[in-house]
This record gives sequence, C-alpha cells and structure tokens, in this order.
Amino acid sequence: MKRILKVLLLPLVLCAMNHASAEVEFKLRQLSPHLHVLYGQGGNIAISVGEDGIYLVDDQFAKLSDGIRAQISKLKPEVPEFVINTHHHGDHTGGNENFANAGSHVIAHKNVYRRLKDKHGEGSKFLPVISFGQDMTLHFNGENAKVWHYANAHTDGDAVIFYERANAVHTGDIFFNLNSLPFVDVDSGGSLDGVIASVANILERIDDKTIVIPGHGPVTNKDGLTEYKALLEHSKSIMLAAIEKHQSLEAVVAAQPLAELKLSYANWLPQERVTKLFYRSLMSSEGND
Repeated sequence: MKRILKVLLLPLVLCAMNHASAEVEFKLRQLSPHLHVLYGQGGNIAISVGEDGIYLVDDQFAKLSDGIRAQISKLKPEVPEFVINTHHHGDHTGGNENFANAGSHVIAHKNVYRRLKDKHGEGSKFLPVISFGQDMTLHFNGENAKVWHYANAHTDGDAVIFYERANAVHTGDIFFNLNSLPFVDVDSGGSLDGVIASVANILERIDDKTIVIPGHGPVTNKDGLTEYKALLEHSKSIMLAAIEKHQSLEAVVAAQPLAELKLSYANWLPQERVTKLFYRSLMSSEGND
C-alpha cells in the first residue's frame, strides 16, 4: 500500500517542485563587460561570460537549475565550464549535481569537498572535481579570478573570489547585505572573529571602485562592506558585555542584547538563534585564548 501511495504522490511532488521553481523571480544584472550577478532564491550567483565560455560562482538550489540555465542562455547559450562553490551550504551548492551532469566542473575548497562527501557520499556529482587549499587562480575569459580561502569565518570552507580586471569581489556568505547579522555556522567551523577578520582582510584588498557581491542581498561597494564590518564589531562588543554580565547562555538569550541594534531577521535565522551562535562562538574563542 505504501508503495502505491508513493507512486500516486510522485507526480504531485514533481508538480509542486516545478511550481516552486516557477514562482522564483530571477534578476540578472550586468556589472562589467564580462561579469553579471543573478539574484534568485539562495546565494547570489556571479556569471562570467566571454570568449572562453561561461563559469558560475554558486548555483543555488537544485529545483532552480533549469531557471538558472535559462537566464544564462540570455547571455550565451552554453553549459558553464566551471561552478565555483563559496562554501558547502545547500543554497549555494544545490545545483552542483545538475550542472555536473550537464558537463560543468565544480571547484571548491577541500573542506567543502569533505563536507559534501559526508552528506552525499563518495563519487557523488555534488562533489567538486577540483579542490584547493589556500588559493587558486582561474585565468578564463580574459580575467584573472583569484579564489582565496578564509579559514573559520562563515564556515571552515569559505572561498572569496577577487576579479582583477572587473575590479569586483564575490564574498559568499561572509557578507550578508540585508541589514542583518550573518549566520555564523559554528557547527561547520565558523566563528564571529573569523568573519570579522575575513571582512577586514577583504577591505584591505579592494578599493573605492570595487564592486562587492555579497552572499545575500544587493550588490554594493567598499563603503557598504565597511559599514558591515562596523556592525559586526559593534555586535561583538554588545555580546561580550552581555556575556560578562549574565554569564550563562540562557541568561544572555533572555536579556536580548542584540535587540538594541534594531536589525532585520529571517525566519530561519531569528535574533535568538543569532544570539546563541554568537555566544557559542565567542565562548569558544575565549577558551582558546
């Protein structure tokens, strides 16, 4: 009986998935002659288009792959040669399998490879076929794209892509440009201090004309990233004061120390969850000093 129900329900599930994909509003914006950003559902996608072909930074969710390909075809009707993952989370890597099956080659930090292998298994098409340690450079479409690993920031596998000729940078989820605080994935090696240090380093490597593509939210510039760094540092100070005063996690959460910032919070990342993650990160950092 269960098997019959599964057969009957499968078309409904597929229909629901297609409907969900159709509801996503994609927005494609040109940033330079060869670089575009695609907004959809999940992490922002950077698209490099030129004589050598196409490559992406991140690929959102699996259900959106057809829609993403349709947007790419507006620029050039080809399969992307590469997909670079900024980290392992599903809203940035969910399309890996679909793009790999179409002929794309996934690139990511070695910790992303390890985490995706733990989730999907050895030999899965979700896994990168090229993994790197500290850095690598992709010489493609007349661009020198420096892919740099930042340790223990949003996760333990974060990659930031610096486009030399376009004077742009894709930060992945080290930067949430949503009038909000970031998701510090402590359980995946992330830390608040790591995010702050990473943002500080990125700022040292860019100039006032650099286009900054965040992991989520609209494209901005160095000033926008500078304001984000100040917010991170302020929120850390608030949390440290709350920890010193209230000590326990429960007491800090009850005090709602971050409320004074009057920020926006997503349903999946409410203020209480951010407070708990920041607490765990800062207490862990204190224990390692």
